[in-house]
This record gives sequence, structure tokens and C-alpha cells, in this order.
Amino acid sequence: MSAQADELPRWIDVGVLPVVNLAMALAVSAGVVWLSGQDPAQALALLLRGAFGSTLGLSYTLYYATTFVFTGLAVAVAYHAGLFNIGGEGQAMLGGIGTALVALWLGDRFPAWVVLPSMVLASMLCGMAWAAVPGALQAWRGSHVVITTIMFNFLASAFLSWLLIDVLKDPGNMTVESRTFGPAALVPGVHEVLAALGVDWPRSPLNLSVLLAVAAAVGVYLWMWRSTAGYAVRAVGFAADAARYAGIRPPRQVMAAMALSGALAGLVGINEVAGVHGRLLLDYVVGAGFAGIAVSLIGRNHPVGVVLSALLFGALYQGGAELSFEMPGVSRDMVFTLQGLIVLFCGALGQVAAPSLARAWGAWASGRGVRHG
Repeated sequence: MSAQADELPRWIDVGVLPVVNLAMALAVSAGVVWLSGQDPAQALALLLRGAFGSTLGLSYTLYYATTFVFTGLAVAVAYHAGLFNIGGEGQAMLGGIGTALVALWLGDRFPAWVVLPSMVLASMLCGMAWAAVPGALQAWRGSHVVITTIMFNFLASAFLSWLLIDVLKDPGNMTVESRTFGPAALVPGVHEVLAALGVDWPRSPLNLSVLLAVAAAVGVYLWMWRSTAGYAVRAVGFAADAARYAGIRPPRQVMAAMALSGALAGLVGINEVAGVHGRLLLDYVVGAGFAGIAVSLIGRNHPVGVVLSALLFGALYQGGAELSFEMPGVSRDMVFTLQGLIVLFCGALGQVAAPSLARAWGAWASGRGVRHG
């Protein structure tokens, strides 16, 4: 962070600056839409209406956001240990594999109160194990975690393909997928739960994994900022040599951060495999691991920011689909351009507006005798 950005109070740096960056991204996006011959105001209205204008749209937004919370938290946890985990794709795949294996094994024989917690545990353990290997290579052999996690993404994809083609493929089914899980292995949909309570809610992919995402965000906050173990991880990420001098062992903290990071990414399998599809597929991750990098970056690697950023990306995914349907002149590629601009302004250009904000804050504070910082 630049010296000028350091002059900003924490509430501006964390709260105001991201909003300004988002506004700049939307302004540039509006220019792109206008140059394509479309009305930017109408496009924004359609995007917001598609994401939040109906209970169905809101359900899809929350469904997408659930997956992004898991992968965003996974990236954020590793970041605070000084690591850049870009293996969320592979760790999510392994989480789905663990979910499916337990579902196929127990789903037809045990009740849901046994099967569902077992699936959650399996998804976390498989994601954790997949992330622990790059973590160990980084901690004790100096192999850069960026390289190893990229390689493990490809290995996970190959492993998933082999399992579905040679081991788990449903006989007689031409599609490469496992057989459908038993009823006890399906995460209840929110519409089903609300219907049991007498609330009419449209059917959608949104399921009770959304509560798991909320619990994960709260748990990460409590662990990272309210526990000794989290403090040790952040100390290593901030200054490994100083942490070692204080008696903290960096390799252990690297392993702890990568294990938790992988466990969080593995929970994607619960939302997608057990909550939506009810079977193991080849392409259920569909880039969620890489989107988690942007979610964490925009959310400033804090659980609250990650949740808000995940909602933003969920709205872009759902609202973008509505926008491309309602305005034929705005293609799906243009929606991807909007997402890219948001990542650009909130990530790579995240400090561009900081000097101007610092000057504005300094002038306002000086005029009123307010202390800086």
C-alpha cells in the first residue's frame, strides 16, 4: 500500500475506497455499453432487477454468492499467511468427490441427520488434503505454492475425469456423471424449508448451504482475529522472520492456513453437488475457484468484505443472465467485460483513487481540526 493510502483512516481505506473503485468500474462499463449502441441506464436497471427484483432472482443471486463465499474465504485465509492459493478449483473438485463418495455410500442406507454431516466433513477433509500437499511443499521444501496449486488444479481435473469415466459412471447413461444420490444425501432447498413453514417461495438452486457459508464466514473471522492460532498465522504472513524470532514456527502456520483454505474450498461440493445436481458431474466447479480470487481481492481479504463481494459477483452472474436475455444487443461477453473491469479497478488499480481520497480527507480534516489516521 502506498504512503498516501496509509494516510487514509481505516474506515475510508476499507469502506469508501472499494465503493469508489466500484463506481469507476461501473462508469467505464457504462461507456462500453453506450459505445455498443445501448442505453447504460436501462442496462443497469435490468441487471439490478434480474439480481434483486424478484424472489427468484434473489434466490439465484444468493446461490451463486454461496459458492463464491467458500472460494473467496479460501483465498483470504491463505493470503493472511502470506500465501497465494490459486488452487481453489482443484480443492473444490476434491470436495465434490468427497461429498459424492459419502453420498453414494451412505445415502441409501442412513437418515439425513447422519449422511449430511458426514458429507460436509468429507468435503472439507478432501479439500484440506488436496491443499495440504502444496502447503507442505511450500513449508518444508520451498516449492512456490502458486506453481504447485496450479498443477494440482490439473491433477484434480484428471482425477475427477478418471473417477467418473472408469469408476463412478452410471451404467447405461451416456452422460459422464455418477448415479443420482439417495434422498438422504440431498441438501434441502430453501424453497422446501420455507414451504414447510408456510412461506411460498419459488423453486431455485438455493439450498441450506447458504447457512453453511454464513457460518464459515463467522468462523473464519473468529479464528483469524479472535484466536491465538489465527494471530500466529497473520504474524507469519506479515513478517515471517519476526514471527520466528517470537517463537512461532512458520511451517506450521503455513500448513494450518493451507489446510483451512482447502477445507473452505471443498465446501463448494456441498452447495453444487449435494445441493443442486444431486450427483457428481465433470464441470460443476465452472471457474468458481478462480472467481474466488477476485472475490477475496475485492473484499480486502476480510470475511465481511468477502461476503459483500460474493453478493456482488452473484448479482453480476444472475443479473448478467437477465440482461443478456432482455437486451439482445448486450451479449454475455459484455457481461464478462463488466466483471473484468470490476476486478481491474478493485484489484490491479485498487489504489488509483487513494491519493485523491487522501488529499480530500486531509483538506477536510485540517479545516475542522480533525486528527489524521
